[in-house]
Amino acid sequence: MNRVAVLLADGFEEIEALTVVDVLRRADLQVTTLALKHKDVKGAHGVQVQADALLDEATGDWDLLVLPGGQPGADTLRDDPRVAKLLHKQVQQGRWLAAICAAPIALGKQGLLKGKKATCYPGFEGQLTGAQLSQDAVVVDGKIVTSRGPATALPFALELVTLLRDKESSDRLRQGMLVHA
Repeated sequence: MNRVAVLLADGFEEIEALTVVDVLRRADLQVTTLALKHKDVKGAHGVQVQADALLDEATGDWDLLVLPGGQPGADTLRDDPRVAKLLHKQVQQGRWLAAICAAPIALGKQGLLKGKKATCYPGFEGQLTGAQLSQDAVVVDGKIVTSRGPATALPFALELVTLLRDKESSDRLRQGMLVHA
């Protein structure tokens, strides 16, 4: 079974994090939410979430690592040395990385977007160091997936299902959730 980690820092964008968790679990993927500091994490809009575990307690490898946006959550992910180490480990192992909204800035800071096509929330493009910027809702380049923001969370999550499972699984979810876009 594919293992997915969704990183949660205080100030994360609720729609982006929880949509991904929900859709990937509907696809029968093993999703674990990992908090950076404490299991009770507060979203950018005051929604309190209890993470499954703390980042420091996490063991093993992840087939996919997901970084939701939101402020100041994305800045916290960008600046945390443990997250940086995990991002590089994912790349070295040829595993998937996904970041939405402002969160691609964490990939940019680590130089992981050089020569890659990527997107982000408007205004954060300057922090996507070396990226070929796109305004597409969801961008896949190699093993890196980026997306623009809250309104693109569902297409982003469905693309992750396509990549980890297959298009048929994603299409079944799309139909079952009445997604027509």
